[in-house]
Amino acid sequence: MPSRTYLTREDHARISAAVAQAELQSSGEIVTILADRSDGYTDVQLAWSAAASLLALCALVIVPDFYLGLYDRLFAGWGHEWTPRAIISLAAVFAALKFGGVFLLQFWRPLKFALIPPQVKTMRVHERAIRAFRIGAERRTTGRTGVLIYLSMREHRAEIVADEAIAGKVDPDVWGDAMQAMLAHVREGRIADGMCAAVDKVGAILAPHFPRTDDDVNELPDRLIEV
Repeated sequence: MPSRTYLTREDHARISAAVAQAELQSSGEIVTILADRSDGYTDVQLAWSAAASLLALCALVIVPDFYLGLYDRLFAGWGHEWTPRAIISLAAVFAALKFGGVFLLQFWRPLKFALIPPQVKTMRVHERAIRAFRIGAERRTTGRTGVLIYLSMREHRAEIVADEAIAGKVDPDVWGDAMQAMLAHVREGRIADGMCAAVDKVGAILAPHFPRTDDDVNELPDRLIEV
């Protein structure tokens, strides 16, 4: 189940109808997926936490008198002796607190996703779209004519992945029009309109290359999948 539902039943019905209508133009099969996010990004969360911990240790090395004096004023009182063991223990506690604090802060999703590098988001969305395509559309049609439209909300990214027969005839750059049509609506919060626009564009792109035949059957589900 998706962690958040973005569309109503009516929206789902509209998108399914758009897929059915687009598939009347060609033998292509269109699959639509709407994802809340494409990855948990735990590795990125850990990396930022480790970086904060390392920076804390660097600060302790650069200005030790400030931090040792601060500790003395707050906890130790007068006459405290700083042994190597005590300094190492303080450094370990300081680093652990920084690590834990930054790690916990990133459970607030707006901050977590703001800290993920754009290139990482793009790569993870692409990888997730490819996996979804292989599971749900690749080589599951008679003529290898499946197309996946994949939209990932948290990352603000989308992918269109085509099966081998389509990829052999349609230049990948052609899908840009469908992407732009979708994202123009999605940026304004009209997700269903965006998915329908992308479906219409994909159907129009497929029609000249893969015209519908009289014996064509619907091989993949028309319904939108939310994950």
